Amino acid sequence: MRLIAVLFFTFCVAARALEPLAIDIDLALQKAFLLQDGKIVYESPVSTGRPRHRTPTGNFAVLEKDDNHLSSLYGKIVDGDGKTVVRDADADMPVPKGAKFVQAPMKHFLRFDGATGMHSGYLPGYPASHGCIRMPEVKAELFFSIAEVGTPVRVHGTPPETTPPEARDKPKGAATPTPAATPEPRKWWQILQHTERK
Repeated sequence: MRLIAVLFFTFCVAARALEPLAIDIDLALQKAFLLQDGKIVYESPVSTGRPRHRTPTGNFAVLEKDDNHLSSLYGKIVDGDGKTVVRDADADMPVPKGAKFVQAPMKHFLRFDGATGMHSGYLPGYPASHGCIRMPEVKAELFFSIAEVGTPVRVHGTPPETTPPEARDKPKGAATPTPAATPEPRKWWQILQHTERK
């Protein structure tokens, strides 16, 4: 009897593992969902492509997984001392003498269309990327560890037409200020270290 129970349990686990996985990205909600057999099992806030760099919509599949991917197109330009000269640079920009182009890190990268994919990154609360789907690091790592090459990815919806806070209150004709450096995502233990005990 015990052997039958063990075999039945093993069969159930194996059948559960075969249930199809999929990723659903809703641009209107700015959320990504991990689906198993059509049911949501995990969700995450995201930041998708900003105007003129919109995230492509359609049905795709994970083409590549790269845990420590570096962008070949975007990054920053730093001087000889490592100080950021241009925060939002691309590989085609002229680099001043003594400076260099530093590729943007895109940890837990799941490529699904050309250079576009999902990865960990800064979420300012509105669509702000060059087309990729940025996620909090913990969620990006979770999606990365569960999805496989071939996992279906559906991208749909219309992203909100939002204006970044730095441009919202700017008088017409005023120069755009240099954006602040993107903060590094914090690990869970760093957050706990700064939490006051009561």
